[in-house]
Amino acid sequence: MTKVSAPERPVEEWADDIKPIFVILGLLDTFGPGSKDTTDCTYCQEHGETTLAVAWCSVCDDALCEKCYGAHNCTPSFRHHDVTDLSGEVKVKGKRKAMCKEHKQESLEFLCQDCKKAVCQKCCILYHRKCDAVVTITSQMVTMKTELTEMKKSLTKKEGETKLRVKEQKLQEQRERDHYSLMKSHIQSACQKVIDRAKQKERKLLDRMENISHKHIGQLKADIKTGEMSVLMYQHQTELIDQALQSECDMDVYEMYQGCEAGDVEAVGDADLKEGGRIASVTFRQDTDKLSKSLDDLPLGEIKVLYESVLDLKATPVLQDTIDIRVADDRSKPNPIDVTVLVVNDIDTVVVTDWDNTSVKSFYVKNNQTQHSKLSMGGPPLSLTKLTHNRVSVTVPRRNQIVIVEVNPDLVLRSAITPSKRYWGITSLPQSTLAVGSNSPPCVDILDMTGSVLRSISPLHKGKKILQYPDFLSTTRTGNILVSDRGTKCVVCLTPEGDVVFTYSPTGDTALEFPQGITSTETGDILVTDFNLHRVIHLTESGQFVRNILTKEGGITCPAGVCVDPSGYMYVCLSTEGVVKVFTCNHSQVYVSDVAYM
Repeated sequence: MTKVSAPERPVEEWADDIKPIFVILGLLDTFGPGSKDTTDCTYCQEHGETTLAVAWCSVCDDALCEKCYGAHNCTPSFRHHDVTDLSGEVKVKGKRKAMCKEHKQESLEFLCQDCKKAVCQKCCILYHRKCDAVVTITSQMVTMKTELTEMKKSLTKKEGETKLRVKEQKLQEQRERDHYSLMKSHIQSACQKVIDRAKQKERKLLDRMENISHKHIGQLKADIKTGEMSVLMYQHQTELIDQALQSECDMDVYEMYQGCEAGDVEAVGDADLKEGGRIASVTFRQDTDKLSKSLDDLPLGEIKVLYESVLDLKATPVLQDTIDIRVADDRSKPNPIDVTVLVVNDIDTVVVTDWDNTSVKSFYVKNNQTQHSKLSMGGPPLSLTKLTHNRVSVTVPRRNQIVIVEVNPDLVLRSAITPSKRYWGITSLPQSTLAVGSNSPPCVDILDMTGSVLRSISPLHKGKKILQYPDFLSTTRTGNILVSDRGTKCVVCLTPEGDVVFTYSPTGDTALEFPQGITSTETGDILVTDFNLHRVIHLTESGQFVRNILTKEGGITCPAGVCVDPSGYMYVCLSTEGVVKVFTCNHSQVYVSDVAYM
């Protein structure tokens, strides 16, 4: 940026204040004045003659023969021009001598270090008498060349680094192409398996239908054959009766009468028509809604995307929004405990547990209007975790339940699990499992989606139990389990197998007093809230203290749950205020994941 000395003056008077760009000067040296052919005299060429040039005027930008060179020197206004001798064997353009634009006959020989401007002698006398540092340009050559040499080294280093980066990017491009091809193959393979399974079901249905159809049609054919035989029998017996009626013998009439009385005239197939176990009709019923939902819920796979430019935990958080979770039918003051954010149908949806109003709530913006949904839990809900892109799991400890809720973004109750223990904290793990925290006895259990305990973890650290009230849990990007325990006043990182990765339980200014919410970002950083100390703490992935990223001075009082959404916004539940505050920081080149489930 250049500060103009006198902007009220005409542009042409202060345009020289703008600093020259060495790149442009280099282009001018190459393609501008002095870049022309120096072999023949420029003036003679204008008159149709070809004369060997012996000199070059960098000011006029012309090549001169001996005759024109003499005329050039005889002109008073041209005498101070910078002229280069070209009479030697090697015709190399000499150094450019810059002339003052205001004093055309004066060369720029001085440098005003106060004004950072090259000036001529007259300019020094007229405009720079009060300046403290006016030196000759020649005296600064060593310094400028030294700085230029250092700059050259720096540029050369950056050039090398950029070349290496471009080379790596090219390799990465090829790797990504191969990776995309492999993912495409996996998607096609998964889809083909589904198609093959559907084809198997189709074949089974068709075979079953064919067997039933064959049996049913066979029965109908048998009925037709039996009926046709009965018709012939009836016809034959009718003829016998006619013969008896026409007979003159009374005995013939009597015997026929006795036969009819005994039932001999009944068709032999009548009994078959009355038998049971016959097919009356066959129908095919298809539940299209159920089929569509099954296809929607088909776990074909997921696509994880890494985005750049998200939350920079080194920057100062800035309050962006305050979500008041009070809704019309609340009977008590809201008490938000835990929070997560889902993206459902391209709508950012904030899901919060409200302990005092025994409900889970969602808040979102649709059609430029803020909307909400409320779902009663029948008891105070505590912790929640995201299961899929549109489902969360919620603990309701006083009812001994874990509830599955669908977010559309309105909330829909899907199912409830009743495990054998009362669980408080919860987080989702890979392979459709859950990690949950219990305080009776203190442990972290690994559950399947039916509520069955696959593994129970009660770790010791230095001979002491490190779990007492594991109320809040989170999953790291490597699949480990983070536990915020208000009883032991520490943060614990566990593997799903139960090994202790680290514990954070310092003393002094960084000690925890009442740890609550905990979350792990896609960069591995850990955020923990301290309810009593009114702060949000930033830890490294290995459990080292970084700083208090939010404090009471920054608007935080009694924080509970915390989460970071895919866009880099940080959400903090403030229990006593009944609100969720949304913060953001300046952004930098780090990564965050976004998952699309198919």
